[in-house]
Amino acid sequence: MSSKTVKVKVPGTTANCGPGFDVMGIACSIYNELELTLLEENKLIIEIYGDGAENIPKDSKNMVWRCIKQLLDKAGANYKGAHIKMTNNVPLSRGLGSSATAIVAGLVAANACLDNKYSVQEIFEMATKIEGHPDNVAPALFGGITISAFLDGKLKHISFVPEFPLKMVVAIPDFYLSTKKARSVLKQNVPLKDAIFNIGHIAMIIGAFSQSKPDILKGAFDDRLHQPYRADLIPGMCDVFEAADKNGALGTVLSGAGPTLIAYTAENGEAIGQAMVQAFAKHDVKARYMVLDIDREGAKII
Repeated sequence: MSSKTVKVKVPGTTANCGPGFDVMGIACSIYNELELTLLEENKLIIEIYGDGAENIPKDSKNMVWRCIKQLLDKAGANYKGAHIKMTNNVPLSRGLGSSATAIVAGLVAANACLDNKYSVQEIFEMATKIEGHPDNVAPALFGGITISAFLDGKLKHISFVPEFPLKMVVAIPDFYLSTKKARSVLKQNVPLKDAIFNIGHIAMIIGAFSQSKPDILKGAFDDRLHQPYRADLIPGMCDVFEAADKNGALGTVLSGAGPTLIAYTAENGEAIGQAMVQAFAKHDVKARYMVLDIDREGAKII
């Protein structure tokens, strides 16, 4: 059994997109790369470069390796170790899908080393089981804007890209927020009127994207299921939303569980980003911004 080296590129993601809690996500033009060489001997070598490198385990607790090992065990492969080289551009614990990126990268790379023993759908199902929900792993794997749901017990997704230009202005504050903490503040039961509110708003977003009607998006990104409960975890969140919207954003939301905030726009991205950073600064929060596009391809071998 000869060793094989595979290199994978996976986009970061933003999930929820306001009212699409746990079902909607978008692949962003910021990427993590993974180079994997499977080894017959029981030896694990992990090199990590880039964002958050000093905070990521380099032993058997490493998420990428755990996903690789899970797929190898499932396949009954005889590889016992690996040489893993991770190059990270997606900020860690900021709501841009860093964990989903690691999961998808590990599974896709390991599967490629086994000559794609498993289908993309099977990889999707494995990734969702590991992550716990599909909203980040789906865009990381398939690219574009994704809607995911279990229909008749089967995990399904739709991926598409709007025909009008859509930019994502990403304001990244200089502090971490764990998904576990962000989920701990959510309500297990919500008023019926709030559920109806979100259903209507996410339906309008999908309709506007599908029919290329960006003017309909104004106000459509509002949410009542998760953002109001998480606002206290992110100093200045509401003011950042207001600053972005005043500078022409179509809507501004929490990215995933936060603390990153994302403004959607067709133009004026730099001005919106600067306004968001300035709004954070008024609350003594240092932040930086990026203007990203929608990634159309998802995870791919390079």
